[in-house]
Amino acid sequence: MSIHEGVIVLMTSHSTHTQSIHSSSVYALFTFSCSQTLEFSFLCKPKPQIQIQLGSHYKCIMTVWKVFQEMEEIHSQSDHYRSSSSSASSPASRVPSSNFFYLRKPGAHRQPISFEDSPDWDDTDIEVKVEEGGGDSINAATTPASPSLSKINSGSLPSPPLPEGAIVSRKIAGASVAWKDLTITIKGKRKYSDKVVKSSNGYALPGTMTVIMGPAKSGKSTLLRALAGRLPESARIYGEVHINGVKAHMPYGSYGFVERETTLIGSLTVREFLYYSALLQLPGFFFQKRSVVEDAILAMSLGDYANKLIGGHCYMKGLPRGERRRISIARELVMRPHVLFIDEPLYHLDSVSALLMMVTLKKLASTGCTLIFTIYQSSTEVFGLFDRICLLSNGNTLFFGETLACLQHFSNAGFPCPIMQSPSDHFLRAINTDFDRIIAMCKNWQDDHGELSSVTMDTAVAIRTLEATYKSSADAAAVETMLLKLTEKEGPSLKSKGKAGSATRVAVLTWRSLLIMSREWKYYWLRLILYMLLALCIGTVFSGLGHSLSSVVTRVAAVFVFVSFSSILSIAGVPAQLKEIKIYACEQSNWHSGTLVFLLGQLLSSIPFVFLISISSSLVFYFLIGLRDQFSLLMYFVLNFFACLLVNEGLVLFIASICQDIFWSILILLNIHVVMMLSAGYFRIRSALPKPVWMYPVSYIAFHTYSVQGLLENEYIGTSFAVGQVRTISGYQALRNVYDISPDSNSRWENLLVLFLMAVGFRVLVFVLLQFRVRNTLSLRRLLQCNQNTKNPR
Repeated sequence: MSIHEGVIVLMTSHSTHTQSIHSSSVYALFTFSCSQTLEFSFLCKPKPQIQIQLGSHYKCIMTVWKVFQEMEEIHSQSDHYRSSSSSASSPASRVPSSNFFYLRKPGAHRQPISFEDSPDWDDTDIEVKVEEGGGDSINAATTPASPSLSKINSGSLPSPPLPEGAIVSRKIAGASVAWKDLTITIKGKRKYSDKVVKSSNGYALPGTMTVIMGPAKSGKSTLLRALAGRLPESARIYGEVHINGVKAHMPYGSYGFVERETTLIGSLTVREFLYYSALLQLPGFFFQKRSVVEDAILAMSLGDYANKLIGGHCYMKGLPRGERRRISIARELVMRPHVLFIDEPLYHLDSVSALLMMVTLKKLASTGCTLIFTIYQSSTEVFGLFDRICLLSNGNTLFFGETLACLQHFSNAGFPCPIMQSPSDHFLRAINTDFDRIIAMCKNWQDDHGELSSVTMDTAVAIRTLEATYKSSADAAAVETMLLKLTEKEGPSLKSKGKAGSATRVAVLTWRSLLIMSREWKYYWLRLILYMLLALCIGTVFSGLGHSLSSVVTRVAAVFVFVSFSSILSIAGVPAQLKEIKIYACEQSNWHSGTLVFLLGQLLSSIPFVFLISISSSLVFYFLIGLRDQFSLLMYFVLNFFACLLVNEGLVLFIASICQDIFWSILILLNIHVVMMLSAGYFRIRSALPKPVWMYPVSYIAFHTYSVQGLLENEYIGTSFAVGQVRTISGYQALRNVYDISPDSNSRWENLLVLFLMAVGFRVLVFVLLQFRVRNTLSLRRLLQCNQNTKNPR
């Protein structure tokens, strides 16, 4: 007997209604609540009677599908399922049953599959009661959805009316993404082959979620990056990627890409962080971007956390990992992208946070955005929210299609999913070669329920079986047909949305860094206290020197110790500089920032704090030591020490850009400072230093030399000391045997100029490192770190 369909639509607004529905064999119940749940289930009962009560504060639509089938077929399938469920450990004896369907509409979450007599909806006021005269309990198994039911998945049914006061999400014009015969090779990425992805076919449509699933090293992230056009230069891509039927790369602003691990700014609130991100990405006026930020907050359900600090402060904890992950996605949504790529959205999330994340993404997809993301494993609830799945193993595509059809595909290949097992767990168990080692370890061990796994076949054989079954299946043919439809006609091309100007970005980064530094006490406030304590200690140790000729040697020592030890204290800024570099790398990967913009903003924002440190420390040291009481000399001392600190900031940034590791950065900086101190001319006059290495070039590279020279020239050039009652000597003559300085009165300004040039020079080196990505290829961390965590494609 053929399948017939019928639709009944019931609407309620305020009053409570009760409706009874009868069916001769099978009934399908579809319920919808605007803000809560969406359920669709088939129950196999002979002549059941359903009583549905709708709460008074919901506006609901119920669509009831009646599917009539032969009673003999239903009962035979039920009996067969009951007999096969007792032998779940034997995959050959398991066949899929057609007595249970579980479907859902994009944007809605569902309850877990229940095997009780009466399904419950805990999140709504809908009460469902099943009354029947007799019969066995409901038996369930998974089967693919019929073509008529796929209309629900595709969202072709009309949307229900929204309740009063509901917030309408802004619609997004999505874009179709289709890839055909996509092969990606990366030299040295695989042990036996350079092919990371092999002849992959698939597509993603607007308003849907397409997930790329597979075990570790299966090529998930590589395929995702290939679709987004973000592969490294060493990769070679073969095949075609079409966007709206056009074979072209997506322009800036038309798509968003969220890395597996992103860096957020903990000292900003969620709203501030997204607002500054919008200012960096979007052109136009400042006030026009507030609505974009609010839309992003609404889309990712961050309204309750909008005014909370991301990282917390003092005794307050920061936001949980799930909210942080949603913030990183919201940062890309301020551009309102047509396509959103996410690498492992459930990375390091617990089951509750993972479900909330996927429900939020489902709601985002319902606005029209095309979502493509990778995932390693998911729960049953999360798996039910996916629209399409691309299953990879070692670069091979084992399946592409709707999620329910994937269950049927595994059943057809001889690997049906057990009753109480998550589909994703079952898929990974069948295609993950790591399980072979576990089975080999436990081959002689069995628990009380039978074997360790229902999949007893060798994983390599299972992979080949699944791949061969898919290539000859109707699912693969349907993908080919859909690819032809998506690529035969060109749709509207995506256009760039424009960028913020360089001057605007510099201003935004400067202001944002100023705000961060003012809130983060570890950036400069702690260093200010340390510099003040150091100046106080040195000043009190060398206080009361007087201005006699005998005090010259001691005063030279005091100046050298002040400059050298203050320079060593600058190493305390390594963690802050590393955090700045990570933020830059995260923003630069999505073209939210640039190298020159980052360096200018970082320099301009640090100047006020560095100047505050220099003037406060200089005042304490200057008057405790008893240097000459002239305002012009004091200002030169402050400027000289300020330039010295700027050089230190540039040196720390330069080393941190190379190492990108706290331990190695501190270790290298300490050695650099020690070498510079030895060649600065205090322990041995520069003219007496060995000319190879120490004289040339180390003493000329050491900024200590120019700083100490300038300060001593500022203090002693133009002074004289009495020797006995008749003879006097100049300050230059008094210092000649203690420290090597120039007799020229303008020499101190030359030393100050050299310090400023060195400060600029270190930042130029940083610009070169970041611009040409030397941090990724010549990183000392990769050369010296013993236990390196390599990045493998997922």
